[in-house]
Amino acid sequence: MSEAVRREHGLRLLHDMLRIRRFEEKCAEMYSAGKIRGFLHLYIGEEAVAAGAMQALTEDDAVVATYREHGHALARGIPADRLMAEMYGKVQGCSRGRGGSMHVFDAATRFYGGNAIVGGGLPIAVGLALADTMQKRPRVTACFFGDGAVAEGEFHESLNLAALWKLPVLFLCENNLYAMGTRIERAQSQVDIAAKARSYLMPAESVDGMDVLAVDAATKRAADAVRRGDGPAFLEFRTYRFRAHSMFDAELYRDKSEVEAWKARDPIATFTARLKQDGIATDQMLAAIETSVSDEIELAVRVAEDDDWEPVEDLLKDVYTPWP
Repeated sequence: MSEAVRREHGLRLLHDMLRIRRFEEKCAEMYSAGKIRGFLHLYIGEEAVAAGAMQALTEDDAVVATYREHGHALARGIPADRLMAEMYGKVQGCSRGRGGSMHVFDAATRFYGGNAIVGGGLPIAVGLALADTMQKRPRVTACFFGDGAVAEGEFHESLNLAALWKLPVLFLCENNLYAMGTRIERAQSQVDIAAKARSYLMPAESVDGMDVLAVDAATKRAADAVRRGDGPAFLEFRTYRFRAHSMFDAELYRDKSEVEAWKARDPIATFTARLKQDGIATDQMLAAIETSVSDEIELAVRVAEDDDWEPVEDLLKDVYTPWP
């Protein structure tokens, strides 16, 4: 990799992570102001996973995510203003304001959720991959889910079928150690999640999810293998959310010292320091990225504020269709 390409790639990764962080911080601010309602699950701390993993996917690939999916949506290419409008519940949102925080959907970028049901995206990903296999389309379906989903029946059913039929699914587990408020050791007898995937005879690897370059490299290796026709692959990203499970969470289940220890490994701060140390980024470059991201997020909020609410007469549209 040339120095120019290395610099461009590094700055792109930092930009994507910072963009997710600032978007999520703004969502928290707007939620506190009563502009965003309902449930809100923030991705702060886990940015390296979405930013790094999305580098391995093409426009034709499909992405299935969880209810903590704003970061995936942004990294996939959903415009920030359309995503913020969805947070607001406005009709110009990517799901026409009907999905909100947990049900982001965008057919144009092949982003199929946003799924509020824990583990609910796994069988969807298998179905998409099966369709691609039957139609002989050389695509990969990337499926993001948390460690809590590993305890669900859909996890085992989906991995079994994907392995049995050699489907092109890239299973991406974001292990942040907590399923809502339950630490993984209190819910699962086997905490080596990659070992569970290997029991279905598919390649599986554990990756430092706080290191964007490690995520980038591991996902590219796995995606290339899936795209070659080797069958499904599994990656466990060991990461951590810095905020509570949701905005309603009192967060009484983990010590502040644990959170602070993980914050010392902040993927944005550590990668920024690395770029500066390697001479890839200057303070001026970093300031320009911060300004660009800040301007984009502020514009997204202004656009969402000015967007339209769905007309009352359309509220039942697509909800019920009478029998002819």
